[in-house]
Amino acid sequence: MENQDFISIQEAMDKDSGEVSIRGWVYRERKSNKFVFIVLRDSSNIIQCVIKKGSVTDEIFEEASKLLMESSVKFYGEIKKDERAPTGYELFVKDMEIVQIAEPFPITKDQSPEFLLDQRHLWLRSRKMTAMLKIRHTVIGAIHEFFRSNGYYEFEAPIFQPNACEGGSTLFEVKYFQDKVYLAQTWQLYAEAGIFSLEKIYNVSPTFRSEKSKTSRHLAEFWMAEMEAAWMNLEQCSEVGKDEIKFIFEKVLKENKKDLEILGRDITKLMPMVEKEYPTITYTEALKILKEKSGMDVEWGKDLRTIEEEKLMEHFDTPVVVVDYPKEIMAFYKMEKKLRPGVDKIDAPGPVALCFDMLAPEGYGEIIGGSQRDTDIEELMKYIKKEGEDPKNYDWYLDLRRFGSVPHSGYGLGVERVVRWICGFENIKDAIPFPRTMLRKSP
Repeated sequence: MENQDFISIQEAMDKDSGEVSIRGWVYRERKSNKFVFIVLRDSSNIIQCVIKKGSVTDEIFEEASKLLMESSVKFYGEIKKDERAPTGYELFVKDMEIVQIAEPFPITKDQSPEFLLDQRHLWLRSRKMTAMLKIRHTVIGAIHEFFRSNGYYEFEAPIFQPNACEGGSTLFEVKYFQDKVYLAQTWQLYAEAGIFSLEKIYNVSPTFRSEKSKTSRHLAEFWMAEMEAAWMNLEQCSEVGKDEIKFIFEKVLKENKKDLEILGRDITKLMPMVEKEYPTITYTEALKILKEKSGMDVEWGKDLRTIEEEKLMEHFDTPVVVVDYPKEIMAFYKMEKKLRPGVDKIDAPGPVALCFDMLAPEGYGEIIGGSQRDTDIEELMKYIKKEGEDPKNYDWYLDLRRFGSVPHSGYGLGVERVVRWICGFENIKDAIPFPRTMLRKSP
């Protein structure tokens, strides 16, 4: 079979009939005295292959009878429609070449989530993980396409960084020759340098947070898609976030319907993300909704926890942008909202920051966090000290305010959080090929 022209399983089914050569791995196998039924898989789909005694040589039938799950094999035969088959087609095998007969596969039905995580290097072959990986591919591709088509330049920042950005408690410390540095919590501080050159920039890169969390929403290593733009205020920034999410969903619903079906995802719940506008509310309005509609009395000044976010989003079927969080609970770089006398008013009992979170429906929580960056050196130094940091370590960052400072804003989107939401997964660990958490560093 070496000289055969192989096509994918999906291409073979698209051909509808005739002779084809395909190759892949045994997904399921069933045997009797007269038939060997092999469900073959490749990256494109699965198909039932029938090896009938008498239609092939005795040697081929005997070899086919030895095939175990995940054995690799090449088939040549005739493809025909059959509605009873798993994907509506069967391949009647005429010739076969075994590449490797697998050992008994360790993954069987109804395995625990922890066992599947231990076997992640093999579980990636499952239809569930393959569908997720294809959706993730579309999501990341859509992010690049969205920003590049809107005039943003891709800009890289170092993974080894000397400073904290999102609080010292979640830093991963790394030995760096005779010194120490930290794994990047975000691309942001370096992006704020980059905008003075390129003005509109974005990045998709790994991010590290040493959060001592065992929840279904946190990873120690994850991918973040970030953007930063000069001359941009908070409202403009949050609108970019809304447009990005719509663009991602349009791409996934166009390119991954089959994968969503494999995952059993209700596509009707995803359609509003494309068809509807996303509301913007203030933090104070969010507390009012929680009190009046969910019976939750949250004290003003407290950050919204998972439970409050989930309760709030029970009243929406699209993402919601929440703005004007209390300044005191925000990171040092988030600018305080200044009111113009006689023009602006605010519905909050205390200072608020020019920042926003985008929350997803169905209990999937925060997917984007962003802000307008503070340009006041004295204010920045005050809040850097408040977080227990030495302003001298941020001298290079403060230089960005000393030389041609301009208003600017940016946000970060959690790739796995968006993938988890699109796929309808309970746990974020299923939204990345090899998850890293407080309790898991292998395989």
